This record gives sequence, structure tokens and C-alpha cells, in this order.
Amino acid sequence: MTATAIKSFLKPAFVVSMAVLLSAAIAKEAVIRVLGVQMVKQPIALQHPLDEMDDAVLVPFVPKNKARIQNRDVLESLGTEEYLQWTLEDAEAEPASPTRYCSLFITYYTGNPDMVPHVPDECYVGGGNERDTGGMVTIHLPRVGGEQKLDFQYVAFKNVDRQTLREDKFSVQYFFHANGKYSGNRTDTRLILGSNWFSRYSYFCKVEWKFYGVGSFGLVYPDKEQTLAASGKLLERLLPELEKKHWPDWEKINNE
Repeated sequence: MTATAIKSFLKPAFVVSMAVLLSAAIAKEAVIRVLGVQMVKQPIALQHPLDEMDDAVLVPFVPKNKARIQNRDVLESLGTEEYLQWTLEDAEAEPASPTRYCSLFITYYTGNPDMVPHVPDECYVGGGNERDTGGMVTIHLPRVGGEQKLDFQYVAFKNVDRQTLREDKFSVQYFFHANGKYSGNRTDTRLILGSNWFSRYSYFCKVEWKFYGVGSFGLVYPDKEQTLAASGKLLERLLPELEKKHWPDWEKINNE
């Protein structure tokens, strides 16, 4: 390093700037320690793995297939090995009902997870479908002691079969449960995760489902009204089980 270069580093303006930056860094670390801010989150395990769910609680929905992802590339893209991927059949539905079957996909992320990378809005479009309509919907579920208001995303897609030119329209629904709170969209979930300053832990879970039936000419799909009714029937059974047996007890772990 030349003498000229050394002199440039010793100029008052440079020295003052470096001193300010150093002081700010030290002050930031001190404030973080004093306030108890937890910048790095520890992972927290589920109470029980998702794929060990007691399927008896879902009756009349009966699992017809409990799939596991075998492709390592797909699993790595998913970003977690904590998931449930079941095909359910509603034994009470008519044989040709468009809500007779349900694809249920639940994924869980913890520690310092990526900020909610996977949502059906993007994944299904990437798979060759066209997004039609969608947005937040609200249903009310019967719970012990009252009702639960639940917001979730209803996203409609359409797909044209290139051989038959038949156009199918179907919908996918999803919501999140993050750090003890329900969230109806990705933005709110990111806000929950980003404002979690003082807990040592962090997690989020995405619950995603799609209804369909089998008709004489292939798959049939429900309209929005049918989807919301069937969703209520499924979720009033599913959510209590996730809360009691699977998701972390957020209040308990933060008071230990």
C-alpha cells in the first residue's frame, strides 16, 4: 500500500465515518442484548409427525392413499421432510359428487425457514395451469365454546387438454399457521415471522387442499359454494387435531 493510499485512510472525514459505523454496530449489539431480541431462531419439533396423524378423527373422510415423496430433488425443492400428503374420500358424499375426494397437503417449516416460498398460485401455474380467479374467503367453523373464523385463499385455475380441447376449472385452497397464529395469506404470514423478535423459536405450517370427483368422462370439480361447504366439513375435524396433537404449543414453549 502506497503512502498516498495510507494518507487517504487517515483523513478526518474517513476516520469519523468509520468511528460512527463502529459505534452504531456496537450500539446495535448492545440494544439487542438488553432487549432480549432473538435474531437466530432455533427449530422446534412438532408434537407428533404430521404423517402419524390419527385418521379416525377425520371420519367420514377416509384416507385412500398416504403418499411419500420418493424423488430427492422434489423433496429438496419442497424444503422440508415434515409433511402429510393424503388422498381422502368422503364416505358420506354421493359417488359422483365433485367433493367426493380431497387432496390434502400439509407442510411444516421451522428454525430460520425461507420466508414462505411455496404457494399454489405459483406452483400450479408453473405446472402448466392458468390462474383464473382467487382471493381471500372466510368461513366459520364450530368449535368448543363457540365459532372459529378462518380466512384462507381460494384460488381457481383452468387447464385445457391439448388432445380433447376440454377445459377443466378447479380450485386450490390454503392457509398458514405461524408461531401460534392463523394466517390467510403469504404476506401476513411473513409479517408474523418477521415480527417474532423475542422468542427463541419460529415455525410456519401450510395447509393446502383440493376437492374433486370422478364422473363418466373423467374428473369433475366443485364450484365455489360446494368447495366452501366441503372445506368447512373437513377443517372442523382437521384443525382441532393439528392444534392438540401436532403443532407446537406456542404459549407453553415460550413460557418455559
